[in-house]
Amino acid sequence: MNNHVTPSFVDTIPKPVLLIITIAFGILTAYSVSQFGLIGIFSEGLQNAATLQIFVDLILCALFIIVWLRHDTKQTGRSFIFWTVVTLAIGAFGPLLYLLTRKSPMTVR
Repeated sequence: MNNHVTPSFVDTIPKPVLLIITIAFGILTAYSVSQFGLIGIFSEGLQNAATLQIFVDLILCALFIIVWLRHDTKQTGRSFIFWTVVTLAIGAFGPLLYLLTRKSPMTVR
């Protein structure tokens, strides 16, 4: 079994930057929910071909992130199932929270 851990590009992202992004996205999300409601956000994404394309694009991005999570959770010893469920349940907040709480695999050993 290969125990070699390769540093990830995410190890270079400063936690304060991730925190600012998470807070800003949280503010945008709260505003959107206040304007359209939780269900309304999704129904707006299905209004026409242009918004549907963006919605499907976001789903594909989430799937790519989940594939990356599979690899990264193996290296860091974290629960893949937990973070997949979190990502599917709360969207981009899942990976943002994952990155905010992630320790480098170099320090996990």
